[in-house]
Amino acid sequence: MERQEEQQNKSRVVKIDSVQSWDFYFNLATNQGCPIFVHFTAAWCIPSVAMNPFFEELALTFQDLLFLTVDVDDVKEVATRMEIKAMATFLLMKEGTVVDKLIGANPEEIRKRIDGFMQSNRAYIA
Repeated sequence: MERQEEQQNKSRVVKIDSVQSWDFYFNLATNQGCPIFVHFTAAWCIPSVAMNPFFEELALTFQDLLFLTVDVDDVKEVATRMEIKAMATFLLMKEGTVVDKLIGANPEEIRKRIDGFMQSNRAYIA
């Protein structure tokens, strides 16, 4: 049990619990030119909840992305603002704009999209 709690404390995924925290992290990342990957989830959506460990793993793999998780029932305003209609929805954002949107729990596709994005991003920087 202790080990599990320890891992949770080391999580690189930021749980958004209010519009203020969304705005804070969104603006911080956007101003720093840091891409954001967001998981819109809901406690009642089993496929979405099942994606949480995978999302944590992605956050450890891709250190130069900011990973946010938003429970649509806790922070309805953010879900509405981002036009989220289904769970799970994943958004890849850069410079304040959505550059990719994936609906559904599909780990392979998500990893492929992030890989592709990171490669084009690196090429762009270099």
